Amino acid sequence: MLPLLLWLPPATRALAQPPGGNPPKSAGNAAHDAALVNRITWGATPSELARIHELGADAYLHRQLHPDAHAALPAEVQQRINDLSINHESEQDAQARQRKIRQDARELDAEAKQKAQREARAISRDRADETAYRTIWRALYSPNQLQEQMTWFWMNHFNVFAGKNDVGTYLPQYEARAIRPHALGNFRDMLRATTRSPAMLVYLDNTRNTVGHINENYARELMELHTLGVKGGYTQTDVQELARILTGLGVHNSDKPPKVKPELRGQLVQDGVFLFHPGRHDPGDKVFLGQKIRGGGLAEVDHALDLLARHPATAHFVSGKLAAFFVGDAPSPALADRMAKTFLAQDGDIAATLQTLFTSAEFTASLKTGVFKDPVHYVFSSLRLAYADLPPVRNPRAAMAILRQMGQGLYQRPTPDGYPLAMSDWSGSGQMTQRFEIARTIAAAPQGFYRLPDDTQPFVLPRLPNLLASASEQSLFTTLAPATREAIAQAKTPADANTYLLASPEFMRR
Repeated sequence: MLPLLLWLPPATRALAQPPGGNPPKSAGNAAHDAALVNRITWGATPSELARIHELGADAYLHRQLHPDAHAALPAEVQQRINDLSINHESEQDAQARQRKIRQDARELDAEAKQKAQREARAISRDRADETAYRTIWRALYSPNQLQEQMTWFWMNHFNVFAGKNDVGTYLPQYEARAIRPHALGNFRDMLRATTRSPAMLVYLDNTRNTVGHINENYARELMELHTLGVKGGYTQTDVQELARILTGLGVHNSDKPPKVKPELRGQLVQDGVFLFHPGRHDPGDKVFLGQKIRGGGLAEVDHALDLLARHPATAHFVSGKLAAFFVGDAPSPALADRMAKTFLAQDGDIAATLQTLFTSAEFTASLKTGVFKDPVHYVFSSLRLAYADLPPVRNPRAAMAILRQMGQGLYQRPTPDGYPLAMSDWSGSGQMTQRFEIARTIAAAPQGFYRLPDDTQPFVLPRLPNLLASASEQSLFTTLAPATREAIAQAKTPADANTYLLASPEFMRR
């Protein structure tokens, strides 16, 4: 039996304890810098550690909080992203293809209709998969690592399920337009962008929310999950009034222009697939969160979003989620309060709110104990470290399949609450045993991450170095327990040694 399996049966108990040993407190210390990199990136690599050592922790953090819009991915990675079909076909064109397939099948028999429906659904599925490939490549290789983490954080916060209806068709633009540009920007701008995203409107059924046929689903989740939080003080009347405000927000799914009465044409708003149809909107006045909102078409939505984005409950709810993400389960209320004050004072500036978090004593203390990795963090950090000296990964499907196997597939959470991120959700003994097998796959079988379906010959790869030896030179694993070091030292092959490191209790924390 492999030595590291000795600690796997009591994995939950072992992982509940912080790794032994504390790095020095000095902010300029290499061990502190390594811990900082591990926390705000998808996982430390030699090049990332060299970058923080060159810049210093403060300058490095500033660059991550304010990413360079022109920062380049490796040329090969960028080319692979450029070759994805989602970069060559708009959501309008993809939707039109689906529409034609379904229309052409209207007069066919039941079996042919089912086949057509599968073909149309395949378009949605393929676009969702390609969005996941793009996410994986950026997570592994983008210099703007904090932006990549925050894009994933907000995609989980404003969760949509790619498998519902045609949500996958709209997913590439949802991530690229509604979330990514605002991931470190202004919360209100991102909130507004999500309310105009076809992916969100289809997922939360707002396409069915019309005057005389109110659907409260989106209104409820918009307050409970996206802004105020379940304890945010809103009432059922607020849900009903917000649902009325949101009537008419939907998707244009036709080859023909929308039909609108002449007196309402000035209120029509169409942007690609997004459509605000004034004929489907409840034009009456509303009272929302204690304030009167006069009937005024799409302007009502903007008014309501301003109230939500600038509400103290939203500041506290969002700050608490950010604190838990970066500091760990049950962050101190005092930390969330300070972050909320910044959020309100800076009108929802996400980077400023994170600056308050990253400069806090609580965050510094958490660098010594680590935050347990959910599957996405575990897989991405393993790949970044193990393959740092190898060519860029060619087959992101392998990583995507592993994440689905672990229960955290990208864009695969059916419910609007997004994936849970607490340690208790991901630290069961079954998950830990699975992680050992994944560590062995990454350490001993890298070909799976490079082989493409049309390859006729194996992709030639250099051997992986001893990860512990190379990383220790940059103070990355200063907290390894003696038992972990002994297990790695007893490894019979370099692949075994790397497997033990990637499966160690210490590597389960970031």
